[in-house]
Order: sequence, then structure tokens, then C-alpha cells
Amino acid sequence: MSFSKEAAMRTEAGTSSPDDGSLLHEAGVRRRLAVFIRRSPLFGVGMLLCLSILMIAAFAPLIAPYPEDAGTTVRFASRLQPPSAQFWFGTDEVGRDVLSRVLMGTQATIMMALTVLFISVLIGVPLGVIAGFWKIGMLSGTIMRVTEVFLAIPSLVFVLSVSALLGPSLPVTILAISLAWWTWYARLAYGETLLLQQQQFVDAARVAGASSLRIAFSEILPNLTSVLLVKITVDLGYVVLLGASLGFLGLGVQAPTPEWGVMIANGRELLPDAWWLVTFPGLAIVITVVAFNLLGDGISDFLSSAYD
Repeated sequence: MSFSKEAAMRTEAGTSSPDDGSLLHEAGVRRRLAVFIRRSPLFGVGMLLCLSILMIAAFAPLIAPYPEDAGTTVRFASRLQPPSAQFWFGTDEVGRDVLSRVLMGTQATIMMALTVLFISVLIGVPLGVIAGFWKIGMLSGTIMRVTEVFLAIPSLVFVLSVSALLGPSLPVTILAISLAWWTWYARLAYGETLLLQQQQFVDAARVAGASSLRIAFSEILPNLTSVLLVKITVDLGYVVLLGASLGFLGLGVQAPTPEWGVMIANGRELLPDAWWLVTFPGLAIVITVVAFNLLGDGISDFLSSAYD
């Protein structure tokens, strides 16, 4: 038998139903979401932008007008052409279509960010739950002291050091950011676990004879979903920004792979004449970061309103 926080709340209110396993019926959730989007248009904008970015990342080779320009294609006859009907975002120093490279760069950027967050959640959340649930003992203390050591080092400094030590590449970028990022999820899971284990649904599980391991990972862990969803959504934008910063500094993804930070670094040498080389990759970064922040803030507000 599984005791969730929502079920305990319904039981206290006398509204629990044997065939209702969630706080809201599915139709009610859709209704509430539609009303919330009407009241918070920025949330709708963020959701639309994020869906568009994910679709572009998934189908970039099919959308890009010149997908071959993601590699080492050279067209000196059309180099450094400004935006036009043929090349909407202009061309770079070797004649490659900037629009195609920005679209293809979305794929590499989003894949990198999703992989980093997957690894961070996979490492940080279980460790945080373990440290929070078994908060007395050497294991819990060791986990949190290691976490605090990593948190004491600025993320950018740590990531730059790892990238410089192991050599710039996409796998190293993912590894370096993941090593810096898991600590935030461990700390978050630790704090939430300390709060959740004091709730009545945990006491009910103990009375029912559930083991500590089952309570930690079958009762407490599922109730971290909402707060983790908000953090992951917001962190996507920050990881994209950090990955682009590494690419700009030459310690991330390397050319000729299309990556927004690398494109900006290459284009800055041709400013202000070839302004489009920096402008469009920069706009892609700004739109992506803003979109995921709007979505994360909206999800947080929506989940808060659902419990009111």
C-alpha cells in the first residue's frame, strides 16, 4: 500500500475516493491549466517557445535549409553574405548558412542540457533522499559534507577547470557540468526529505509496517516530483547558458560542430561588419533561457495554485 502526501490530505478532508489516485481528476487538471494559461499569458508563451525549441532540436536536420552546413562545407563564393531571401540569417566566413547552423546547434545544445540534468538528477536526488531520511550517521554526514565542498566552489570555475584538465569536447562538457550540478539536486532532495518525513502519510506507512527503504523511495521520492520538475525546467536554461559560455571560451564543443557559443566566438572577430554571425546565435541563447525560465516559473505557480 502506498501513502502519498495528496492522499493523506484528502483523507484529512474527508474527500478521499478509492478510485481517485491524484489530487485532481485529469479533466480538472486540464481545465485548471487552461484557466491558468489565460490568466498567465507569459506561461503560455514560455510553454509554446519550449515546445518549439524541443521540436526544432528533434527535427533540425529536416527543418534546416542546408543541413550539410553543420559540417565542414565550404562555399567561398557566398561567404559573409548578409541576411537575404536565400540565406535568411546570412552566411559565415566560409559561406555556410547561419540559419541552418543555428537550427542544428539547437540539437546539440538541448541534448547536452538534457543529458547533464538527467545525470545530475540520477546522482543527486537519491543521495539527497538517503542523507535526509537517515540523517543521523556517518553516511548522511559524509554525503552532505561532500556536497557542501562542491557547492563551495563556483560552478563556472569548477567546470572551466575540469574542461581545461580533460580537454574540450562535448562529452567533457557534459561530464564537467554534471559534476558541478548534481550537488544542487542533492541539497534540494535533502531539504525536502527532512520536511516530508514529518508528514502523516510517512507515519501511516510506518504503522502499516513499511521498511525504511520502501518509505524513502516509494513514499518520499515520488512526492519530490513537483519541486524537481520546476527546478529541472529552470535549470535547462542555465545549463544551456553555461554550455554556451564554455563554447565561447574554447573549452566546450569544438568546431565544426554547430554550437551557439562557438558561433558567437568565431563571429566576434568579424564585428561590426558581419553582425549577423553573433546576433542570431545570441538571440537563440536568450530565447531559450527566457523560455525555460518562463515555463519553470509558470509550472511553480500552477502547482502552488493546485494545492490552494
